[in-house]
Amino acid sequence: MKARIPKHREFVISMEEDYEKAEECWARLQQIVKDYEKEGKNIFTKTFIEDNEDKVKALQEVYEFTYTIEEK
Repeated sequence: MKARIPKHREFVISMEEDYEKAEECWARLQQIVKDYEKEGKNIFTKTFIEDNEDKVKALQEVYEFTYTIEEK
Protein backbone atom coordinates (compact mmCIF):
# COMPACT_ATOMS: atom_id res chain seq x y z
CA MET A 1 0.00 0.00 0.00
CA LYS A 2 1.24 3.48 -0.82
CA ALA A 3 0.30 6.74 0.79
CA ARG A 4 1.22 10.15 -0.48
CA ILE A 5 1.70 12.60 2.33
CA PRO A 6 1.75 16.23 1.27
CA LYS A 7 4.83 18.23 2.02
CA HIS A 8 4.30 20.87 4.64
CA ARG A 9 6.25 23.34 6.70
CA GLU A 10 6.28 23.39 10.45
CA PHE A 11 7.61 25.38 13.36
CA VAL A 12 10.40 23.65 15.26
CA ILE A 13 10.48 25.16 18.74
CA SER A 14 13.58 24.84 20.94
CA MET A 15 13.98 25.79 24.58
CA GLU A 16 16.25 24.80 27.40
CA GLU A 17 15.15 21.64 29.22
CA ASP A 18 15.39 23.32 32.61
CA TYR A 19 13.57 26.48 31.54
CA GLU A 20 11.23 27.28 34.43
CA LYS A 21 8.38 28.56 32.25
CA ALA A 22 8.53 25.71 29.71
CA GLU A 23 5.12 24.22 30.55
CA GLU A 24 3.45 27.62 30.44
CA CYS A 25 5.12 28.39 27.12
CA TRP A 26 4.12 25.04 25.57
CA ALA A 27 0.53 25.59 26.71
CA ARG A 28 0.45 29.00 25.01
CA LEU A 29 1.96 27.54 21.82
CA GLN A 30 -0.60 24.73 21.83
CA GLN A 31 -3.36 27.31 22.26
CA ILE A 32 -2.28 28.90 18.98
CA VAL A 33 -2.87 25.54 17.27
CA LYS A 34 -6.22 25.01 19.02
CA ASP A 35 -7.43 28.48 18.06
CA TYR A 36 -6.37 27.86 14.47
CA GLU A 37 -8.28 24.58 14.41
CA LYS A 38 -11.39 26.38 15.71
CA GLU A 39 -11.26 28.36 12.46
CA GLY A 40 -11.66 25.05 10.60
CA LYS A 41 -7.99 24.86 9.61
CA ASN A 42 -5.17 22.55 10.67
CA ILE A 43 -1.40 22.55 10.77
CA PHE A 44 -1.27 21.19 7.23
CA THR A 45 -3.03 24.27 5.83
CA LYS A 46 -0.61 25.84 3.33
CA THR A 47 -0.70 29.20 5.11
CA PHE A 48 -0.26 27.88 8.66
CA ILE A 49 3.18 29.50 9.07
CA GLU A 50 2.14 32.85 7.64
CA ASP A 51 -1.09 32.87 9.64
CA ASN A 52 0.65 32.21 12.95
CA GLU A 53 4.24 33.45 12.78
CA ASP A 54 3.40 36.84 14.31
CA LYS A 55 1.76 35.06 17.28
CA VAL A 56 4.80 32.83 17.75
CA LYS A 57 7.12 35.84 17.56
CA ALA A 58 5.01 37.63 20.18
CA LEU A 59 5.38 34.65 22.53
CA GLN A 60 9.09 34.57 21.81
CA GLU A 61 9.35 38.07 23.29
CA VAL A 62 7.80 36.78 26.54
CA TYR A 63 9.39 33.32 26.77
CA GLU A 64 12.90 32.09 26.12
CA PHE A 65 12.80 29.92 23.02
CA THR A 66 14.00 29.88 19.46
CA TYR A 67 12.31 28.48 16.41
CA THR A 68 13.04 27.52 12.86
CA ILE A 69 10.70 26.70 10.02
CA GLU A 70 11.38 23.35 8.40
CA GLU A 71 9.86 21.75 5.35
CA LYS A 72 8.86 18.14 5.87
